[in-house]
Order: sequence, then C-alpha cells, then structure tokens
Amino acid sequence: MRDQETAQAAIRAALTGHLVFSTLHTNDAPGATVRLIDMGVKPFLVASALNAAIGQRLIRRICSSCKTPYTYKPQEIAAVGVDPKEFLDHEFAIGRGCARCSNSGYRGRTAIHEIFVMDSELRQMVIRRESGNRIKAVAVRHGMRPLRMDGWQKCLRGDTTIEEIMRVTALD
Repeated sequence: MRDQETAQAAIRAALTGHLVFSTLHTNDAPGATVRLIDMGVKPFLVASALNAAIGQRLIRRICSSCKTPYTYKPQEIAAVGVDPKEFLDHEFAIGRGCARCSNSGYRGRTAIHEIFVMDSELRQMVIRRESGNRIKAVAVRHGMRPLRMDGWQKCLRGDTTIEEIMRVTALD
C-alpha cells in the first residue's frame, strides 16, 4: 500500500470480513499501525481492521564451505541485547572467506521475521495514537519476538553472525 486510497480500500475490505494481505513499507511490524494512520486511515479503523502484521528482512548466511568456530567477546554479545553471561561458553561460527563465497564469509540468504498480533491493549494504544516505539514495547512484552531476537536465534544456530544481525537490524 502506497497511498491513502489503497489503504482505505484495504481497510474497508477487512472490515467487511475479507481476508486482506498487503505489503507496506515500515521499519518494523508494529510500525504498520502508525504508517496506516499517517496514510490517512482513522486510528479506530486501523485498530478494528488490523489483526496482525509480519515484518521480515533478509540476512546473509555463513558460507558452509569456510564456516569455522568463533568465540564472541562479551561486549559483542551484549550489543545484541542479551546477557553475555548466558552465552560465554557458546560456540558461534563465522565464515573465514573462500573462493566459493568470494572471500566474503557469506553465501546465500535467509529471512528473519517478527509477528505483531493485535490484542485489546494494543488496539487501545492505536486508537490513542501512541508512538510506534511504545506499541512495539508492549507487543514485545506480550510475546512478540523482534527481528533482532529472531536473528539472534539464527546466530545461535550458526546460520549467521552477530555482525550481520546488527547490520540488518541497525534501526531497531
């Protein structure tokens, strides 16, 4: 959705019982509420029509040909937003760089996601036109896993690196 007319049509369709899927450019999934309001949709209509929003980004995968164990420093782990003490003994991975990945250490991509699900408290916040950051904080408190934390899970599995997660989720 790029304009008010399209947004209004989608909201009308959702309010009349149609299942509507659309794309919308925002920094995160909870930001869809603020973006729709900024496009001219009344807050009470956004709160009524929107059930969920999914945010996604692509991240680079560590090259399987040159993948090697790596130990991050506590401050690097802390930068992600987790307690480094819990992961000091965890063996992470990085790509050394090889001919297969053009010496980048990465080959291929995978996605990270966040799923924002509306509930009554979030609906009231949207109606009150609260900021996207406040809405996101409540959504996280209610169980939403942000993009960065989904990336962290992929880092723990050895699919990507902390550097890649921080690069892709810099705005978070």
